[in-house]
Amino acid sequence: MLTSHLPGRVEPYKLATHAEHLEGLVALGDMPRLAEEAGAQDGHAQVWLDFAIDAQGRREIRGRLTAELQLLCRRCLSPMPQAVESEFLLGMVTSDALAADLPSTHEPVLVENEQLNLLAVIEDELILSLPQVVYHDEADCAVSRDQLSSGDGAEQASSAPSKNPFEVLKQLKGKT
Repeated sequence: MLTSHLPGRVEPYKLATHAEHLEGLVALGDMPRLAEEAGAQDGHAQVWLDFAIDAQGRREIRGRLTAELQLLCRRCLSPMPQAVESEFLLGMVTSDALAADLPSTHEPVLVENEQLNLLAVIEDELILSLPQVVYHDEADCAVSRDQLSSGDGAEQASSAPSKNPFEVLKQLKGKT
């Protein structure tokens, strides 16, 4: 189990030159954009990063992260644990023009003044890994399927025969 915390900023070009490996924890509470998307979080994300130079001379970061997040069930709006995992391959660039030259296998990561905000990169990857919709299993959810219906009005509307939307056109055609 990982116990050390990753630094907030690194010098990625030096790390890639020496083919360094970093692994550690990042506090989920230090991620304001993640909190905006998924609510306030406790705990840590476990992160593994390999810095390298590929055969074409591109500096890259191969990474993997896992985290246990508390996300709201869309049915009952209660928090539920959700495991989030991501594997990623980042290409280090210093400008948008260089990002366009990266192959499709690499996602660009902007390095400014030979510094990389590692916390922001990890936060981006977590946000991209969030599931679109989260539901409890129906047996575990506080809201049943019956409670999701719109009530008696929905039943009456579904039992009444629907009108043909083209009936008006048929009447207009007959009048001309």
